[in-house]
Amino acid sequence: MEPVLLKNEVSLQANGLVQMDPILYWNEVSLEANRVSHTNGKNEQTGPPLSSRALAIVHLAMYEAFARVSGNLDFYLEETDLPDPAPGASVDAAVAAAAHATLSSLFPSQKPFFDLKHAQAGLQQGPGLGKGHQFGLLVAQKILDIRKNDPGIGDDGYAASVARGAHRPDPDNPDQGFHAPFYGARSKLFAVTDRHELNPPPQPGSPGYTSALREVRGKGIKPELMGTLPQNSPRRTVEQTLIGVYWAYDGARNLGTPPRLYNQIVREVAVHRPNPGTGQPNTPEQNARLFALVNVAMADAGILAWDQKYIHDFWRPVLGIREHDTSMGPAGASNNDISNDCQPDWLPLGAPKTNSTDKNFTPNFPAYPSGHATFGAAAFHITRLFYGVAMGNRNPDTLFQDLAFVSEEHDGVSKDNKGTVRPRHVRNFPDGLWQMIVENGRSRVFLGVHWLFDAFTVSSGELDFTKNVGGVPLGIKIAEDICASGLKKSNVGPRA
Repeated sequence: MEPVLLKNEVSLQANGLVQMDPILYWNEVSLEANRVSHTNGKNEQTGPPLSSRALAIVHLAMYEAFARVSGNLDFYLEETDLPDPAPGASVDAAVAAAAHATLSSLFPSQKPFFDLKHAQAGLQQGPGLGKGHQFGLLVAQKILDIRKNDPGIGDDGYAASVARGAHRPDPDNPDQGFHAPFYGARSKLFAVTDRHELNPPPQPGSPGYTSALREVRGKGIKPELMGTLPQNSPRRTVEQTLIGVYWAYDGARNLGTPPRLYNQIVREVAVHRPNPGTGQPNTPEQNARLFALVNVAMADAGILAWDQKYIHDFWRPVLGIREHDTSMGPAGASNNDISNDCQPDWLPLGAPKTNSTDKNFTPNFPAYPSGHATFGAAAFHITRLFYGVAMGNRNPDTLFQDLAFVSEEHDGVSKDNKGTVRPRHVRNFPDGLWQMIVENGRSRVFLGVHWLFDAFTVSSGELDFTKNVGGVPLGIKIAEDICASGLKKSNVGPRA
């Protein structure tokens, strides 16, 4: 059988890593599963919460298989949750079986692809491999059983509020419905020890809200409407437009969701950055822990961000700007003196419908907090902690020094929704993963789909975490909680 290499496997093979690191190998397979699931129309694990949940299940199964067979890592599950592996069991075979089984359960339409990648994984027949394989299947089934009662993302039984400031469907996509209104409240956590909460966002009429409204009104507007802005309004720059699209991955065809993007970036760090403990590239054991941490943090980010979204139920800019005047919207009162901060015809640049001819859109769930900001902060900050950045550190780092990353939104292949191929853009981050956390959070303002405070608060030009507002503080809390507690199965159940 001729090998079929995924994009990142080519460079990994050149570095001799394909056969020796099963974690990187199966991580790439799982990211391909996410991409295909948003392309093949089967609707398996689509959208940010289910994407992060699926990636966490796969990586926890790999981690637990590796930990128990090698004996060199702490267990995620209780020691008595699984039998001991048979003496001589192969670590690689256990990891491969755990990954293959969980992927096949989560993405059944792609099982032939997983079968192919399992056959290409370089595993040879032998007693140790058979023992490892059987143990990996036990681990996979145990992890799947633990998560089998997780809620879905349907909106049956959910009714939107008509109150001023509450989330309702995008008026430019009025039939979009509501994504995962019950998922956060009804999900048990993966590894965090508390259902972390945020303070309410700035409310309409407050200075912080008005400042955020004016920023996103100017910097997030649809290009065709630029001429309708007030003369003194801030305008989106070329770089800001690029940043908005660069970080998008809004469930687009051939791209998938943000958890895939953040895994792609962490892979660059894992392959190119020396581990602080050894000064050498990560071993498979170290990657097993790193990618379990990253993906479990994002799974808990998906649960807690969606819980907070539907608790605060805060409207998106497309409603907030169009209905800013109190005379607007379903709860409006008569008034002919319209506020200058209201623009009834305003539309955003929008989350890009990459590789599609559909129009751009505002996501179909409440704005606060930003899922992008929460996922990105959780993934990148837990990576920072893994590489030795101190708990509580909110400063630039060197983890992407001399590295660059090409987003598949701007890879010279992906097309905008008018069919035009976007140019390839090579982007670097001299201030490391911290720079990525901030830029990723801000990017959604430049698309016009989020307020700045959905990511974080800025005071006197500096990030301000004292107010506990936005997805970045929430993601950081999640990362630090999981690192402090040691990647153990959470005992925190659903909120409702």
